[in-house]
Amino acid sequence: MMRERCLVNRIAATCCLLVSAFWLTPAASAEDGYDLWLRHAPLTGESGQALRDLAPVITSVSGQSDGPGAKLAYAELQRSLASLGASEANAGEATRASIVLQCGHSNGADREAFRIVPEQRGLRIVSPGQAGCLYGAFALLREISQGKPLMSVALDEHPAMPLRMLNHWDDPDGHVERGYAGRSIFDWWHLPELLDQRMIDYARANASIGINAVVVNNVNASPLFLTDRYLPKLKRLADAWRPYGIRLFVSARFSAPRDIGGLDTADPLDPHVRNWWKARADSIYAEIPDFGGFLVKANSEGQPGPQDYGRTHADGANMLAAALSDRGTVIWRAFVYSAEDETDRAKQAYAEFEPLDGKFAPNVILQIKNGPLDFQPREPFHPLFGAMPGTRKMLEVQATKEYLGFASHLAFLGPMWTEALQADTGARGNVADSVASGGMAGVANIGSDRNWTGSIFDQANWYAFGRLAWDPALGSEEIAREWAVQTFSVDPQFLSVVVPMMLESRQAVVDYMTPMGLAHLMGTDHHYGPAPWVCDLERPEWNPCYYHRADKSGIGFDRTATGSNALSQYAPAIAKAWIDPHAMDEDYLLWFHHVAWDFETQSGRTLWHELVSRYDRGVAAAEKLREEWNSLEQFVDPERFAAERALLAIQVKEAIWWRDASIAYWQSINGLDLPAGARPPAHDLAYYKALSFPEAPGQ
Repeated sequence: MMRERCLVNRIAATCCLLVSAFWLTPAASAEDGYDLWLRHAPLTGESGQALRDLAPVITSVSGQSDGPGAKLAYAELQRSLASLGASEANAGEATRASIVLQCGHSNGADREAFRIVPEQRGLRIVSPGQAGCLYGAFALLREISQGKPLMSVALDEHPAMPLRMLNHWDDPDGHVERGYAGRSIFDWWHLPELLDQRMIDYARANASIGINAVVVNNVNASPLFLTDRYLPKLKRLADAWRPYGIRLFVSARFSAPRDIGGLDTADPLDPHVRNWWKARADSIYAEIPDFGGFLVKANSEGQPGPQDYGRTHADGANMLAAALSDRGTVIWRAFVYSAEDETDRAKQAYAEFEPLDGKFAPNVILQIKNGPLDFQPREPFHPLFGAMPGTRKMLEVQATKEYLGFASHLAFLGPMWTEALQADTGARGNVADSVASGGMAGVANIGSDRNWTGSIFDQANWYAFGRLAWDPALGSEEIAREWAVQTFSVDPQFLSVVVPMMLESRQAVVDYMTPMGLAHLMGTDHHYGPAPWVCDLERPEWNPCYYHRADKSGIGFDRTATGSNALSQYAPAIAKAWIDPHAMDEDYLLWFHHVAWDFETQSGRTLWHELVSRYDRGVAAAEKLREEWNSLEQFVDPERFAAERALLAIQVKEAIWWRDASIAYWQSINGLDLPAGARPPAHDLAYYKALSFPEAPGQ
């Protein structure tokens, strides 16, 4: 017993240093959003009293108790339980509950798994590994924060996917491509000497939801990140994140051997090129032994790649995989968007990659966007998820809302990602099944804004990404409730309003932006606001007209056998569900079919009247979101309440703009009157066409 107490005291002393490092954050108002879902506000009512009565303390630690996960778990529990209201002074020795950490106790296969096991006077957190111990501590705090009695918490969890990764589209100069929350959080200018406290707080937030990998730079990669100058900077970050179970990855520019290596080629079959990449990888691993590997965007949107030399994607990926060997992973993006004359841009990825099935090395993962186009408000799932059984795959989603109102509009993306994860591929289970050996990547929505994501509700998308990557079977409502409780209030009256708000918000955006399967209607350069009238850009697929194909006879993209035949890329059972425009899910009608303006929809209205109805439904939903938030003032601190109220006012204004500008343009094409009682656009089409936005962020 004495030996055990000494061990605990030694860990406690270490953790005091850790806690002071974690929580000496810059001074700010208490509720500015910086603490995310980790506020751990004091529990009230019966739950709070029960926690105070038990006054849980960590009484023993076993296994590799001096490991980094154990230390962090200990510190997290000590600090956060006190914040929730537990205090040793409130209970005597007889009533005090114990929390036992049992970390690194075996060589179990899944070192991220954990169990929380209730015992007679407390509970035990058990994990084969250090990261699992930390995940277990955060899971316990999540349960307690929702009012669950300490002694009733029992969990047995393991991650569904090996890689749960954030992709940052951040540049060395601090700009964030498609970022709407300020500048980059990575201070490359001062690294490695100065590590910003924000890097520790960021890692802690990621660990709390099971994120275990981070790509620190833009997929449109600068070769700087592969130079000797940047290696100490990367090492400092990797060292800081390692205790949180996070591996650092880098986006690699495929032409780096030519750009910075002094070679005259980047041909993946050239021996000198292969040797250069091997030497570069060896240098990285000498400094960062657990370096995760490379993310690569190649032969897409002008980026260099193996096709520049007549080679395949598999040739390029396998060359890098050989350089990393079994030390790391190559994540090769399947987003290919080039200038070839293709009848349907949405078909290109399948056409290029499906023939390469079985040709990628075991340590290569193909990263595939949730839909075949480009993170639109609603797309069908990508057909590659139902193909390529001999290739490891990874789902890529976008937390930064490039096409869903930036950080200004409330759009909870849990339902969107659940749609993709649970979509039946018709061949290999659902999408979640198809990526079980690879993982899930989220394009980060994180920036230098004090609240991290530009708005408080956008924090919920960061949270939802982590929770779904850990367990894709979780429901959107469960995730929304978890986040709302931890971020705002456990009050049932508050939750009865805010959770439905979140669940309905993404559909509202779809309705006022891209109803019934329309897509890519935004301004092409800044991706902000409606511009369906753009038809004269140099390349056809840059134009919104390419995607909606509206004319006097009708609207929509024919992807059946009479059109581009993109339907043939799906399993027959799936294609069958979308082939009949009269019977299919009308959320995808105009994605797969070009139909007449007077086509009778399932509501009995003509297509034109149904479109107007959905635009109006979207505006009404945005107005409802604003009204419902305004009714919750008593439950939210003044600073966060006022910020969200202002953003919801912007959302209503811009929802009306999307509705009016779109309707004005469609009327200029079809010459039809509005349905009886429908409000005409506030301005003529020329007004909307003349709008410009040079200050739009994220370009």
